[in-house]
Amino acid sequence: MQQFKWRVSALFVLICYIINANQLTAQINKEDSLFLRKIYDRALEEQIAYKWLYYLSETIGHRIAGSPQNMAAIEFTHQILDTIGCTKVWNQPCTVNYWYRGAPEVVEVINHPLVGTKKIHALALGNSAGTPEVGISGEVVEVKSIEEVKKLGEALKGKIVFFNRAFHDADYHTFTSYGSCVDQRVFGPNAVAKFGAKACLVRSMSGRRNDVPHTGTSIFDEGVEAIPALAISTNDADLLSQWIAVNPTQIYIKTNCEQRGLKPSYSVIGEIKGSKNPNEIIAVGGHLDSWDVGGGAHDDGAGCVHSMEVLYLLNKLNYKPKRTLRCVLFQNEENGLAGARTYAQVSNDNKEFHLAAIESDAGGFTPHGFSYDADSVVMVKYEKALSKWKDLLSKFELKIQRGGSGADVGQLKSQKGLLLGLRPDSQRYFDYHHTEADRIDAVHPRELALGSAAMASLVYLMDKYGLGD
Repeated sequence: MQQFKWRVSALFVLICYIINANQLTAQINKEDSLFLRKIYDRALEEQIAYKWLYYLSETIGHRIAGSPQNMAAIEFTHQILDTIGCTKVWNQPCTVNYWYRGAPEVVEVINHPLVGTKKIHALALGNSAGTPEVGISGEVVEVKSIEEVKKLGEALKGKIVFFNRAFHDADYHTFTSYGSCVDQRVFGPNAVAKFGAKACLVRSMSGRRNDVPHTGTSIFDEGVEAIPALAISTNDADLLSQWIAVNPTQIYIKTNCEQRGLKPSYSVIGEIKGSKNPNEIIAVGGHLDSWDVGGGAHDDGAGCVHSMEVLYLLNKLNYKPKRTLRCVLFQNEENGLAGARTYAQVSNDNKEFHLAAIESDAGGFTPHGFSYDADSVVMVKYEKALSKWKDLLSKFELKIQRGGSGADVGQLKSQKGLLLGLRPDSQRYFDYHHTEADRIDAVHPRELALGSAAMASLVYLMDKYGLGD
C-alpha cells in the first residue's frame, strides 16, 4: 500500500511538472509571438528600408565594384549604420577588379535578306573585351551548349558564336531555371575564345520575352585573351535564331569595354555587441555592389537595406541582444567575391565564430521563408533548434527548409555555423536581374518591409534561444 501511495504521489508531481512546463512554454510562445508582431508592425508602418533603397538605387544608382558610384554607396551605408544604434561601424578593405563598360554597345544584323540591317538589343558582359574602334563583323554560328562548342572546335575560328539555350521555364523554382542556363554566360565566351572565335553572343538569362538584355559576369582563364562578349535580349535571340535558319547571318559589333585594373574598395560592417555571449556572432548581409546598368534595387540593394533594417528594428524595439549582431554589406559579389573572401579570411584569422549568417540576395519581393545549409557535423543540431520556431514563423507565412544560403555567407561554412538565405517570391526576379529595369519602381515598399521583418524575427529567435548545445 505504501508503495502504491508513493507511485501515486510521484505521478501527481510529474503531472504538475508537465502542466507547469506547458504553461511556461505557452507563456514564452506568447511573449515571442507578441515581439514578432511588434517587429512586423514597426517595419510595415515605417518602411524605412524603402527610403534607404530609394537613395541607394536612384540617387547613387548602379555601383559596380571599383567605380565612383560604389564609393558613394560605401559612404552612404556607413553613415546609416552609424546612426541606427550600432556599437561599432567600420569599412573592411578588399581589392577588386574594376571592369568599365564605356559607351553604349552597338550590335546589328547586316544585310540579311529578311530584315536588311537591324539593331540588336545588347549589353556587354562583365570582363568582356572591347572591339577595335571600327568594330568587328563576322558570320554567326548558333550553339546550345559548351559541349557543342567543343565538338565544333576549330570550325569556330573567326566566327561570332551565339549561345541560345533558353531559361528552363518548366521549373517552378526560377533559380533552378537560371542555374540550368547560366553556364553559357559565365563560361561560354572563354570556351569559344580558346578556339579562335572573334566574339560571343549569349541569350539573356530570363524566361520573359522582351527587348531588355541582361548583363552578368564572364570568366576567362588565365592565358586566354578576352574577346567581346555580349548578352542579347530574349526577343532578339529568338529572331536571330530564325534568321540564321533561313540564311547565313552576319553581325556587326562595337563595344568600348576595358579592364581598369585592381582598385581598393570596402565592405561596410556594423554591429551591436552582445551582452552575454559577445563572441557568438549572428550576421545578416547583402552585397553592396551591383552591375553598371539600372539601379541595383533588387540585386542587391534590397538585401543591403534588409540587413541594415534588422539592426534598426531590434534597436528601436529596445531589444538587448545576448550575442553580437552584425550587418555586413559585402563588396564585389557580382564580379569576384572579393569582399566575402576577405571577410571570411579576416574572421577566421581572428578566430571568430558565426553562430548564424543570413544572406538576402534574391530580391525585395514577398518573403516565403528561408533555406539553410551547414556542415554535416552540426546539421541535425541546427535543424532541431529551427523546428521549435516553425509555428511562430508560420503565422507570417514563413517556412524553413534545407537548401542553399548565399555566395557571400557561404564563405563562412568552415566555422560550422548555420548559414541561411532569405527566400522571397522569385517568379519575377529574373525579369529585373542585371538589367536597366532593376530600379526602385520594381520594388514594393510593403514587400521590402516584410523581408526585413522576416530576417529580424529569425535573428531575434536565434539570439534569444541559441541553436542548441
